[in-house]
Amino acid sequence: MHSDDTRDVILLAAERLFAERGVLAVSNRQVSEGAGQRNSSAVGYHFGTKDDLVLAIVEKHARLIEEHRIRMLANIEGSTDLRDWVSCLVLPYIEHLASIGESSSYARFSAQVMTDPTLRGLIYETALESPALRRILEGVLSCVGDLPESVRRTRGDMVRQLMVHMSAERERNNPDGWTDFGTDLVDAMVGLWSAPVTR
Repeated sequence: MHSDDTRDVILLAAERLFAERGVLAVSNRQVSEGAGQRNSSAVGYHFGTKDDLVLAIVEKHARLIEEHRIRMLANIEGSTDLRDWVSCLVLPYIEHLASIGESSSYARFSAQVMTDPTLRGLIYETALESPALRRILEGVLSCVGDLPESVRRTRGDMVRQLMVHMSAERERNNPDGWTDFGTDLVDAMVGLWSAPVTR
């Protein structure tokens, strides 16, 4: 098997196993076995550490999501409508999950990664390397700039959790209807950002 093919098989096996069992519960040896590799050190050889393997999975998907993101961003640049910016944040991810189809485990993988503080930090750093994502986040914040900073931070955490964990639930229980789910998710996130502040 060609080296690139081996890497792809390992990435797919790792993503599925991490999604099903959690990142900490799966060893590199189990990933190698799940990928059908006789050499139990195949993961280390091709990727290095487990953190490197997780980042490789994220980067594989990030490239494809970024293509959707750049396209959407070009259509809304200059908008002052919160829904436009939230849609640009959410829909590229949802469209990517829909494009994978029933074999997708990326949303569940993402939810597992988000429960690990170290990995979550690595993922945030990697994500923010995207100029398009940074611009979209700036667009969202420009629409909610009247919120107190502590409320903005809290609601930012809320919408991030909503997006990651509800996508994982959809993938786990009903991997169809991503378009309607994406619309529902945008509605909910716009509602969260727009809710009155009563404290």
